[in-house]
Amino acid sequence: MTTNLPAEREVDSFRSSTARWVFGSLAGWGTLLLSAVGVGLVIILVRWLRNMSSAYVITDQRLIIRSGLLMKSIDEIELYRIKDVRVVFSLINQITDIGTITITSSDRTTGDKEFLLRDVPAARERREGLRKLVDRARQRRGVRELDVDRDGSF
Repeated sequence: MTTNLPAEREVDSFRSSTARWVFGSLAGWGTLLLSAVGVGLVIILVRWLRNMSSAYVITDQRLIIRSGLLMKSIDEIELYRIKDVRVVFSLINQITDIGTITITSSDRTTGDKEFLLRDVPAARERREGLRKLVDRARQRRGVRELDVDRDGSF
């Protein structure tokens, strides 16, 4: 059986950055101060393990989220189902070029909640690239979004 869809290609892959979190957020700087008494090292280790347990791959058709150290899981969000991509970053985040990407989609993976990609290096550029890929995926599939209010009106 053949399909008319072109082969999927990887566009980007990345992990959250622990080092940029340490130097690029108030929580990170606070953790550095706590390191003087030993507590901060534990916080940095926990944050590093959490970041290493998640990897993100963006293809021209899907966002793939691989997570877990011992119990692994792979979730996929079809790009054409993504409704909104937002990036949030503080002043310190801007200096170190990290941010949190928030994705809202109609995919069952995210349900009605927002999906967060935290401590993403080059978050602004990745957000813009993802937005463009979402537009292309919708055009390729002929998908149009229709907004309906809670009362059922358009």
